[in-house]
Amino acid sequence: MERSARRIAARSSYSIFSDSRMLDRIPRYLVPFHPKRVPHRFADVLVIGGGLAGLRAALAVPGNQSVLVITKSSLRQSNSSYAQGGIAGVIDPEDRFEDHIADTLSAGAGLCDTDVVEMVVREAPARIHELIDWGTNFDQESGGLALGREGGHSHHRIVHALGDATGKEVMRAVIDRTCALENVETWENAFTLDLLTHENRCRGALVWSAEHGMALVWAKQTILCTGGTGQIYRETTNPEVATGDGLAIAFRAGAELRDMEFMQFHPTVLYIAGSSRSLITEAMRGEGARLVDRNGERFMDEYDPRGELAPRDVVSRAIVTQMERTRHPNVYLDLSHLDAATVRARFPGIASTCAEFGLDIARDWIPVRPGAHYMIGGVTVDIEGRTTLDGLWAAGECTSSGLHGANRLASNSLLEGLVFGAHAGAAAARVAATIDDDFRAVPLVNPPLEEGVESLDLADIRNSLKSAMWRSAGVRRDREHLLEAAESIDRWCGYVLARQFSDADGWELQNMLTVARLVIEAALEREETRGVHLRTDFPAADDARWKHRISYRREG
Repeated sequence: MERSARRIAARSSYSIFSDSRMLDRIPRYLVPFHPKRVPHRFADVLVIGGGLAGLRAALAVPGNQSVLVITKSSLRQSNSSYAQGGIAGVIDPEDRFEDHIADTLSAGAGLCDTDVVEMVVREAPARIHELIDWGTNFDQESGGLALGREGGHSHHRIVHALGDATGKEVMRAVIDRTCALENVETWENAFTLDLLTHENRCRGALVWSAEHGMALVWAKQTILCTGGTGQIYRETTNPEVATGDGLAIAFRAGAELRDMEFMQFHPTVLYIAGSSRSLITEAMRGEGARLVDRNGERFMDEYDPRGELAPRDVVSRAIVTQMERTRHPNVYLDLSHLDAATVRARFPGIASTCAEFGLDIARDWIPVRPGAHYMIGGVTVDIEGRTTLDGLWAAGECTSSGLHGANRLASNSLLEGLVFGAHAGAAAARVAATIDDDFRAVPLVNPPLEEGVESLDLADIRNSLKSAMWRSAGVRRDREHLLEAAESIDRWCGYVLARQFSDADGWELQNMLTVARLVIEAALEREETRGVHLRTDFPAADDARWKHRISYRREG
């Protein structure tokens, strides 16, 4: 059962979404535009996002329909490309669909949609073999697919490529296939500012790109595949492009968002002062890596009988607790007891990254700590990827599909992007085919606002936001610190959202503030601990009150 956004807002002490004064500061459109002053583009299907979900959606559209793919950076810059672990699927004859389903439901802590879980798990082998048919070179072992195991899985069922660079290899094959299609056009380095809506229906998007400038892109159907929002946190595995743009534009357009309190923190992120935070794949623990503290003590068995192979939320909490106990900024991964040649061959990418800092992964302890990794919440979609806004579909990390519940099982993310990308692309194409070919632009106008007098240090606000989110809505949360973060974000929203910026730095900050405030609001509302959401002031799960989803939709 889900509560309406209005009822939730009425109960919360700090709800910017029920406060008309704050709503006034959340503009419907970020920038001014006039249909007579910008060029117009038309497509049967518009795909916003060039990661795995977006390209799989584009591949599902028949060749007689035009597809325009808009990607914020290059096609190779997405969370999909950085995925290390692999794709989960029942490949081993000794494995069973029922076991993969049970593992997913267990990790989801009571909030998974069982129909969605069953659909995704049963489609997994076909989607994996589809990638192989398209040229993906998964790692082999004894004449078949090499299968790894990660936390929360009861069997070896993770296919991987290039050792620890699965996303890179999968995206190479999918990009090559997409670029060979004559009906698909791609705009790289293009920022989607907002969805265009008219009469409660999505009509396309307002897009800025270096090559095309500002453009009104009209589409019969639009598919949102914009990925995650890890950049709202100081510590994150996500690339710079993951600023939650898709969630913010969907919210401004009136689509429902759900599960926004559930940000998954990956327990093992390389922690070296001054370096970017690099993901250390869970597959390392699947291969036998041990977690030790500064004293060399192996500690995971104290927190969970599954040890290092416990689900990510359990491991992240254990690491944070152990860091506090030892008064040390990190813990360590130890692989020194494993065969050195095997370790270096299995994890060549991580070995190369660590070597830059003088670390030999087969011999030295690897310093790690948790970081924001995967946004479980997002735009509400049904089993076909349909959102609550007519004409808008969505797939991948920007959605709340019901697959992950309150905690995502390792290596189910690329799988979700494949399955829902295929479903959303095919369904959107079917609807687009029923719309008259002579569809037209609608007279939408957004007037300019008076420019602010004071200049803003956007980088400083952005860094302050990321720090506030890490302190107050990180692995652990409580009401006092969430309210402090809400107060700070409300203040920043008050003068940042009221402006119309002319470049991506400003647009990203506005989106990050909007999404961060939604995360804070949902985390305040859920007064229990469930999955990745840990409230230290409500340390137990409360099924009687909270075994349901929290959703938000902008009124009006």
